[in-house]
Amino acid sequence: MNGGLLIQALVYLTAGVVSVPIAKRLGLGSVLGYLIAGVVVGPFALNLVGDAKDVMRFAEFGVVILLFLIGLEVRPALLWRMRSAIFGLGGAQLIGTAALVASAGLAFGLDWRVAVAAGLVLAMSSTAIVLANLEERGLRQGPVGEAAFGVLLFQDLAVIPLFAVLPMLATFPAHAAAEAGGHGGSALMDSLPGWVRPFALFAAVGVVVIGGRYLTLPLFRFIAAARLREIFTASALLLVVGVAVLMELVGLSPALGAFLAGVVLAESEFRRELETDIEPFRGLLLGLFFITVGAGLDFAVVVRQPGMLLILVVGLMALKALAMYGAGRLFRLDDRQSATVAVALAQGGEFAFVLLTFTVGAGVIGAELAKLLSAVVAVSMALTPLAFAAYGRFVLNGEAPLGEEPEDIPFDEGEPEVIVAGFGRFGQVATRLLLANDFRVVTLDSSIEQIDLLRRFGRQVHYGDASRIDLLRTAGAEKARLLIVAIDDQDKAVELVEAAREAFPNLKILARAWDRRHAYDLLKHGADGVERETFEGGLKMGEKALKKLGFPAKRAQKAAALFRKHDIASFERLAPLWGEERYILASRDAAETMERLLRADLEQMELDDEEEAAAAQAVSPRQAKAS
Repeated sequence: MNGGLLIQALVYLTAGVVSVPIAKRLGLGSVLGYLIAGVVVGPFALNLVGDAKDVMRFAEFGVVILLFLIGLEVRPALLWRMRSAIFGLGGAQLIGTAALVASAGLAFGLDWRVAVAAGLVLAMSSTAIVLANLEERGLRQGPVGEAAFGVLLFQDLAVIPLFAVLPMLATFPAHAAAEAGGHGGSALMDSLPGWVRPFALFAAVGVVVIGGRYLTLPLFRFIAAARLREIFTASALLLVVGVAVLMELVGLSPALGAFLAGVVLAESEFRRELETDIEPFRGLLLGLFFITVGAGLDFAVVVRQPGMLLILVVGLMALKALAMYGAGRLFRLDDRQSATVAVALAQGGEFAFVLLTFTVGAGVIGAELAKLLSAVVAVSMALTPLAFAAYGRFVLNGEAPLGEEPEDIPFDEGEPEVIVAGFGRFGQVATRLLLANDFRVVTLDSSIEQIDLLRRFGRQVHYGDASRIDLLRTAGAEKARLLIVAIDDQDKAVELVEAAREAFPNLKILARAWDRRHAYDLLKHGADGVERETFEGGLKMGEKALKKLGFPAKRAQKAAALFRKHDIASFERLAPLWGEERYILASRDAAETMERLLRADLEQMELDDEEEAAAAQAVSPRQAKAS
């Protein structure tokens, strides 16, 4: 059935909306849900989408966005802290798996170049499936989680050089590059002399790196100053699309350019906002990509070779588990930890589909073999939750394979303990105290002028509207211990407290209040504690005024402490009445009561001071006489 673009969009969206929730309910994960949706609407089932090549080219942009987001996460601090897990364990897994799979390919009679390419492609594991399985079993933090995350991150990073290395293994002309994703040459490069092409490649990479460093940031600051969220989102997409187009013009992978752009911006104040704005597009386009992959699975190959498919799936999972177990033991994981990581990473991954499509276009792997390997990857992904469940039941017997509590090892150095929303005159004081006591803090502010000023003083502040729950989630609110709301807008502060309380029920929330009424509103909507921003400053000013008017310093401090004590008690007594008609009458009575008690305490304090002075005078003559 060949319909228009709207018909295809309707079919794809309906398939995803129906199949993904069902797959999640069955414990199969969203990736397999999308693949199943593609199979159902594809030419080997209902045949509702016809030729999916045009949709595939559009859907591959989801991979480009994914690489951009991965680049944003590649911060030097993270790479350094996890260098052993990422480059050591991850590198050993990739090389070991590629070697074993390539050896098996040679045994099956494949050309050595095809066997090596297949080994590198099938070494990839599914980030979505692995992390979901570990999360469900409470293993995402700790030695197993850190090892798995390091390997997955290395695989993500390895995709970039693989785009450059795999074409060197070509066994036939790359005439299908345009049909296979646009990673081949370009009309612009074809028209250039051979000696000019290397310079064009380096120039394109230089434009991405230097432009991202010195041109993109000022542009983002200019756009952020306008405070138009939709324009900022559009500019983020423009950056990714522009870099992808530039890379295609010079014959490089768009994913490579997007990754480089992400790395350049990884330390900028816009990283959190960029992640949050682009994330929905990544999920939607990647979902579309997996649906097109599912629609492209050739079930005729599966029907013709069911035995071969079963052998390849079991063989792939066994070889990957063996390579991962050996790498784990080499890098000092114990038997149970190594085995757990090995079972978790035994499947093929999302990037295997991307690389298989790329290798067909680059003339490395034939279309028929690529279809068979795609089916192998999909089936191995489908079997992973079942294999991990069986491993947990019969091998682990419900016990975590960790030698310590998960909390003892941080999963990611970037995960904060405290998030501060608003880094103005109020928020930065609290933040400085927390940082001085070695707490990990992420700060968010929506004023680009304030961020620029603070960054000149060495303060790390992220741009973003903290009232957006998706941004708070990206900043790490799900694992943070405390949220400090210190934004200027009173109404938005109340909305933020209410939304954060609903979205993150375990997160403690402290909020800055403008006055008593605002403080009651914040408490009513879920704040665990409030601080009236002018109260302490006004009280300190009153204390200084007493000193200037002749009060001794000790007496002025006592007077201020008594006032604080009675005001806090009055605030707490009136809190249950806030919003009711009787609050005004009760507040008047409370004010009169507070003044009466305060006056009585001050009079008692004055008597106590006089008694202390008299006692001191009585002691002095005795001391003089004794001397």
